[in-house]
Amino acid sequence: MRLLEGFVLRSIAGEYIVTGEGLARVDFSKVISLNPTAAYLWEQIQDKDFTPEDLVALLTARYDVDAQQARADVDKLLAAWQDAGLMER
Repeated sequence: MRLLEGFVLRSIAGEYIVTGEGLARVDFSKVISLNPTAAYLWEQIQDKDFTPEDLVALLTARYDVDAQQARADVDKLLAAWQDAGLMER
């Protein structure tokens, strides 16, 4: 898996949003907002190939969460990113 090129994580007024660079990626009908945990994961995997297990490892190393809960959260996050067109499998 990999995040698609052209998307950038930005922090604006304390909120994390993903924006597209270049007019071809701009879709003003929706804003993609990330919570701090999702933003942390984005920063760790940007410009890298990754697996769901990589994200689970990042979560369990940084937060007080067990692997089962981390995997459930990762599955939801990846589904949302896929639906938003932010990544390729």
